[in-house]
Amino acid sequence: MPKYNAYLIDLDGTIYHGKQPIPAAKRFIERLQTAKIPYLFVTNNSTKTAKDVADNLTINHGIKTTVDQVYTSAMATADYVKGLTDDGQKVYLIGEAGLKDALENAGIDLVPADEANVVVMGLDRHFTYQKLKEATFAIARGAKFIATNADTNLPSEEGMLPGAGSLVAALKTATGVEPTIIAKPEAPIMEGALAKLNHPDRPVMVGDNYNTDILAGIKNGLDTLLVYTGVSKPAEVAKEVNQPTDFVANFDEWSVE
Repeated sequence: MPKYNAYLIDLDGTIYHGKQPIPAAKRFIERLQTAKIPYLFVTNNSTKTAKDVADNLTINHGIKTTVDQVYTSAMATADYVKGLTDDGQKVYLIGEAGLKDALENAGIDLVPADEANVVVMGLDRHFTYQKLKEATFAIARGAKFIATNADTNLPSEEGMLPGAGSLVAALKTATGVEPTIIAKPEAPIMEGALAKLNHPDRPVMVGDNYNTDILAGIKNGLDTLLVYTGVSKPAEVAKEVNQPTDFVANFDEWSVE
């Protein structure tokens, strides 16, 4: 019997580096497919739709992926908002296509800021002072403040770009209100991902970043597998009180059986 019967797997730094494939990661996914072990790609990125993510994996990295094998912070945010106990959630959105698509697909109303009872914020590369002002006023009137993720930076071929967390920090400063964070390492995205996998009894969280992927597993009671192909480095992780369950230099060192 395999040690784990479901895998939650990060993407950038774990399965690929931007546009660059990680060959050992492709072989790892192929071993999961052969063993018929369910897995779900779980990403903090809210800008891409599940189809965008699946197409990128399939076309650009040779990893055949369906939309049902993808769970983004945008999808987790939509699930969370839909599950709020108040009726008639009306959302003022600061974010891009992936987040807009997820909210609309969940049947959530997107409205101007002066009609909103929820402000949802993700990465928005067209962020403006006007959006900041409108969101600030909405939260001051009592709207809930929900952020897809608090990632301060995200890797790119140009270098470390400002992430959603840098924009969230501006709105948090302007309002004095702590947002509900959806993405790794927080609980909402993990709860949503496990539900999507039908609550497996032996899941593992896999990723390259101790502070998001591995802490997500630790904080939510999952075993963890840290792969040293991305953000975190062995010397840094060795200093942490809470260690990953397992770690590998690359996925060729890992057996799924």
